[in-house]
Amino acid sequence: MVRLQLSIKAELENVTELEPASKDFEYFFQVKCNSCNEVHPKYVSLNRVEEYEVSGGKGSKAHFVWRCGLCKRESSAKFESTPIKPYNSENAQFQPLLVIECRGLEFTDFDPRGIWKCVGTSGAPFNEVDLSEQEWNDYDEKAGLPTGISEFGSRWDRAL
Repeated sequence: MVRLQLSIKAELENVTELEPASKDFEYFFQVKCNSCNEVHPKYVSLNRVEEYEVSGGKGSKAHFVWRCGLCKRESSAKFESTPIKPYNSENAQFQPLLVIECRGLEFTDFDPRGIWKCVGTSGAPFNEVDLSEQEWNDYDEKAGLPTGISEFGSRWDRAL
């Protein structure tokens, strides 16, 4: 089992508290088989709500179960139960977003598509932040300031 930590970074303009908008947020990852090193050609999705039976796992479940198209080996991944910490970096530094336990696979990339949320400097909530283009812009009416997220990046590291 490998524990992988996904960290994100972004340039935040007049917003804080960037995080997925809901508990059932669909994360899109690129996956690689640890047995044959085949990288799946498409991004796969998983969320914290849905769980699937693991073959031969004696009743164990995972948030993602995948059979490699090349070597046919089954692998799985499960989110750790630690809560997601909203992203708040003032200087676009990487911060941990989540940790996933992986068995027989690794995630190699992250696509932030989906709906995120953040908070303007005035406290105004922005509940429909679309990061599919890896940037977002709006206007905080209360503060009278433009808001935005740009230079979104992510990386995978071994979790401690």
